[in-house]
Amino acid sequence: MFIVEETIAGTEAAQIPKQRGESLLETAVRYAEERHWDVFPGTWLEAVDGVQRCSCGEAACAAPGAHPAREDWATQATGSATVARRLWQKQPLASILLPTGRTFDAVSVPETAGFLALARMERMELTLGPVTLSPDRRMHFFVLPGASVKVPELVRKLGWAPSSLDLVALGEGAYVAAPPTRYGSRGAVQWACRPTPANRWLPDAEELISPLAYACGRDR
Repeated sequence: MFIVEETIAGTEAAQIPKQRGESLLETAVRYAEERHWDVFPGTWLEAVDGVQRCSCGEAACAAPGAHPAREDWATQATGSATVARRLWQKQPLASILLPTGRTFDAVSVPETAGFLALARMERMELTLGPVTLSPDRRMHFFVLPGASVKVPELVRKLGWAPSSLDLVALGEGAYVAAPPTRYGSRGAVQWACRPTPANRWLPDAEELISPLAYACGRDR
């Protein structure tokens, strides 16, 4: 079972130390080893005149310390805990990024719509996969691969034009930042729904699209 940052440990977690204070290296290794997710190191934060700046050097970086550091990041991503350890040993402050389109896709929605959808899903007793909450006010719902292809048509079947909703399915060629990656001074990525043994098997996007689309429609 994964315990990350502020999540509350249950009895199943007794054998696994709490994430608080654990290094990015150890966290990345856990994602690869325990969850079988591919991981790759991104940019990191550097103090410049007392201000946290992205290692990419762009003063106006949109995601400081939380985006790929190289163009060939897709080939660098690994599911090997040994390789992950080696990558973060080279740059221990590197952010933890997870490529989508491999072991999972992600449906990205605004934070307000995400919380509305979570409440609706709870009432519907839907089984969720992990869900991240980013400092850029986005939530990412982890679903089975293939969502990026299916979601536009699923949204149309619900009566919405895909372009009318702020709902994006991330698949091959995209990525999400994983906890506890930090976005400059805006804070760290957190789990809105943490990885547990119960959600190791991810839902299909079709199971979640109705409450997600409804919430995004309300949030327009």
